[in-house]
Amino acid sequence: MKLSCKLAYSFGAIATALSYQAFATYIIFYYVDTIKLTPYLAALGMLIYAIWNAINDPIAGYVSDHTHSRWGRRLPYIAVGAIPLGLFFYLIWCPPFTEYSQVFPLFLYFTATICLFDGFYTITVLNWSSLFPEMFPSLAERSQVNALRQMFAMIGLCLGLVLPPLIFSLFGWGTMGLILGAVIAAAFLVALWGSHEHLEFSREKQLTLWPSFKASLQNRSFLTFALANLLVQYAFTLLLATTPFFVKYVLRLNAEFTALVLGAAFLVAIPMLFVWEPVVMKVGAKKAYLAAIACLASALLPLAIVQNFGATLLTALFIGVGIAGWLLLSDVLLADVIDEDETRTGTRREGLYFGLNSFISRLAIVLEALSIGYVFTNRGYNPYVYTQPTDFLSGLRWLIAWLPILALGLTFILLLFYPLFGQRLLDMESRVAKIHDKKGVTEHG
Repeated sequence: MKLSCKLAYSFGAIATALSYQAFATYIIFYYVDTIKLTPYLAALGMLIYAIWNAINDPIAGYVSDHTHSRWGRRLPYIAVGAIPLGLFFYLIWCPPFTEYSQVFPLFLYFTATICLFDGFYTITVLNWSSLFPEMFPSLAERSQVNALRQMFAMIGLCLGLVLPPLIFSLFGWGTMGLILGAVIAAAFLVALWGSHEHLEFSREKQLTLWPSFKASLQNRSFLTFALANLLVQYAFTLLLATTPFFVKYVLRLNAEFTALVLGAAFLVAIPMLFVWEPVVMKVGAKKAYLAAIACLASALLPLAIVQNFGATLLTALFIGVGIAGWLLLSDVLLADVIDEDETRTGTRREGLYFGLNSFISRLAIVLEALSIGYVFTNRGYNPYVYTQPTDFLSGLRWLIAWLPILALGLTFILLLFYPLFGQRLLDMESRVAKIHDKKGVTEHG
């Protein structure tokens, strides 16, 4: 496939990361602090959103797999979802109910728009993601394209953190939503231009609901990968959530230093994606993933003892190396799982697998909340004082270093049992090629 198409397809990652990061970072601040939605109503709205967010991924994946159209299974959803996704991102930031007497209508508007935004986010992003294993069948292409995808994702993540306050401070929140919403929609339309799918897969008969879920949840390769990915997601989200507290109370620095620490990790991760790519080609996806997890766990160790900003910043640089390997390889392993499933069921079911993986990875947020809640409740945290007790500071060390390291250690052990490598992987790839020959699937140029 031409590099221009690979770049265009990968460009969708900017929209994915930009929309989610801007939403996750600023939504509560805007509704609670700026337009004064009652905090308990904001929490209730976010709870409804969280439930909807958890269940719509596997549902959308199942529906996508079972879609039959002359344009394919995935492309119509991206085409239909891109503009409404940008539109509802915009509508979130310009509610018509801002008076004190309109609190309940504001709550209804808030809940409805964030759920509609998430619905179109799932429809568009899941189908865009589901094209990855189908469009790029070889390890070489998957490694190359996922490096490009993750590069654009990190750019989108940085833009989602930095652009909103710059825009809303000058032009207002509605203008911010309009500009970023247009960028989100445009990025997915660019990705649509670079996308294609094999119509042969949209014509094949799919498994019905229960057999489809049963086959996926009994797939050893998938369960091993999904549980390992859950643990890495837990380590990653715990690290991100704890860093602001670590900078403030352990390093005793202002909030802007948090951005420097996190920015250092992501800035290193971008070029390291292309360093990990030849490693994957040399040793294979499983061994490279194990190496990335070991690298990330080792890089976290200094956080158990560092006392100053310089040492923390240096640690963040090494953390970025491990993060890059994980981000590069996660979807590569899942693509292999989907290939193996085709040899068992005879059908391509990327949608359901990406949906189920998203559903399982959401549990990382629950584990993160339980971990933080326990430490903050039982170690003497007081939000009204700047100097926290020693017991809490040691608890922060557990949250930012020891618990993520423990999770990554369990991940490493789980991945040792991941079966798709070596001769078994080669045999599976050969069977997939034969299946595609029988289906009349030809590679696109």
